[in-house]
Amino acid sequence: MRIALITDGIAPYVLGGMQKHSFYLAKFFAKHKIHVDLVHYNDSKYDINALEFFTEEERTYIHAIVLQFPSSAKFPGHYVYRSYKYSCLAFDAIKNQLHTYDFIYTKGFAGWKLISEKHKGHITCCQIGVKFHGYEMFQIAPEAKAKLQQFILRPFVKQISQQADVVFSYGGKITDIIKAIGVNPKHIIEIPSGVEKDFISPSVSVHKEPYRKFVFLGRAERRKGIIELNEVLQTLTSQKQNFSFEFIGPIPESMKIKHESIIYHGEIRDAQKIKSILSQNDILVCPSWSEGFPNVILEGMASGLAIIASDVGAISAMVSDKNGWLIEPANKKHLETALIDAIQTKNLISKKEQSLQLVQTTFNWDIIAQKTINAILNNK
Repeated sequence: MRIALITDGIAPYVLGGMQKHSFYLAKFFAKHKIHVDLVHYNDSKYDINALEFFTEEERTYIHAIVLQFPSSAKFPGHYVYRSYKYSCLAFDAIKNQLHTYDFIYTKGFAGWKLISEKHKGHITCCQIGVKFHGYEMFQIAPEAKAKLQQFILRPFVKQISQQADVVFSYGGKITDIIKAIGVNPKHIIEIPSGVEKDFISPSVSVHKEPYRKFVFLGRAERRKGIIELNEVLQTLTSQKQNFSFEFIGPIPESMKIKHESIIYHGEIRDAQKIKSILSQNDILVCPSWSEGFPNVILEGMASGLAIIASDVGAISAMVSDKNGWLIEPANKKHLETALIDAIQTKNLISKKEQSLQLVQTTFNWDIIAQKTINAILNNK
C-alpha cells in the first residue's frame, strides 16, 4: 500500500502537536511496511534530508518531499494565504503520481489545493482524508485578535472539511464541531492519538517530598491559558501552599514568575529529556481555552502523572475524576480549586496509576496506527 502524507511539518523539524502526530503517522505507516510519500518542510537546524529520527528500516519506506513554506508580508489573513500557496506547492509535487496512491492523508490546510481540485472534478484519485486536529477556530477565543483569526479561518476550514472524502476526528466535542459545520457524519472517522510504547513508564513514581510537583509543557501561546495560570500561581505562592511548579517550553522573561518554587527549563526538543522531567513531577496542568487532543496530556499520562485540564476538544476522552480534574476553560477559580485539591488530595497515587493504565491500554501508537490503517483500508 502507498499513502501520501501531506503535512505542514513533522516534529522535531517543526514544533507542535499536529507536527508530532504527523511524525508518528509516518513512522507507524513505515513500521507496517506501508510506502509513504511524506510532503513536509523544515523549521529547525536538523538535516531534514537525513530523517535521522526514523530507524534505518523505516526510512526505506519513506520518500520525503521537502518544500519551502511560502513567505509573505503580514496582513489580516496572511497565514491563510501562505497556507494556500503551500498547498499549491504540495499539489504540484505529487500531481503526476496521484494514480499510485491508495489513500491521501492531509493535515490542516496542506491538502487544500488537492481537495479543491478533486471536488471540482479536475482530477481523479483515491480517497482524500483531512485532519484539522482540534478545530480550535470554532472554539472559544481568549482575546479579540484570536477571534479575528478564527473569523478569517472558519470559512476555509469549513469548505475543506465539507469537500474532503473523509474527515478525521479525535472524538468528543471535536466531532460535534465537525457535524455542526456541515460534514456528513458518515464521512467522519474518530481515532484518538497516542504515545509511542517506549515513552510509557513501567510504573508510577512516588516522591518523598511532602509537597506536590506540578508541570506545564507548551508554548506561551495565549490560548494555552498561561496568563490565567500565572495569576493563580501568584495567589498560591502568596498563600505559601506546599508545591513546586515547572515550565517546559519557550516562556518569555516577561511572563516568568520570580519565586523559588517555580522553575523554567526553556524549550526542550529531546523527548527523553522531557520524559525525565515529567517523571519527576506529579500533576501536569493544561488550562487551555481550546485544544484538540493534546500530546502534552498523553505524555504526562504516559509518565504516570495526574492531569488538570480544561474540558475542551476531546480532552474528556483522556481526563476524568479518575485520573485528574476537568475544569471549565478560562475559569481561574476552577483552576485554583483544582490545584489546591491536587495539593491536598490523599488519592493522588490512584489518579496517577489510572493515567498510566489508560495510556497503556488505549492511547499508544501501536493501537492507534492499526485503527488508522483499518479505517483507510475500509475507505479505499
